[in-house]
Amino acid sequence: MLTDINPKLPMRDKAITRDFYLNKLGFHEFGNADYDGYLMVQKDNIQIHFFEFKELDPKENYGQVYIRTDDIKVLHQFVKDQNAKSTELEHKPWMQMEFSILDPDSNLLTFGQSIV
Repeated sequence: MLTDINPKLPMRDKAITRDFYLNKLGFHEFGNADYDGYLMVQKDNIQIHFFEFKELDPKENYGQVYIRTDDIKVLHQFVKDQNAKSTELEHKPWMQMEFSILDPDSNLLTFGQSIV
């Protein structure tokens, strides 16, 4: 039985990725060990893992994660307050309110909440 999912995304520089997720998006580092070339962050029930890929060209990165939330307006305002660039909130035809953000390596994070 499937119980959870933890996406793994590429990162070029662990310090920059850590700073972005901790200080711009409000995640905290998961685990009590600092692994060379690997980073795990968590916020609420969401974990995202990162693997080092120094040769990554952000213009060619197609890493994407869709994250559901139950308070999209508060989350969007938090991201804006941290001066993280994001799209505006949009009502989508598939009955979701969404916004997206690119991390420093051009991994696309889309946040969505059902509006039914």
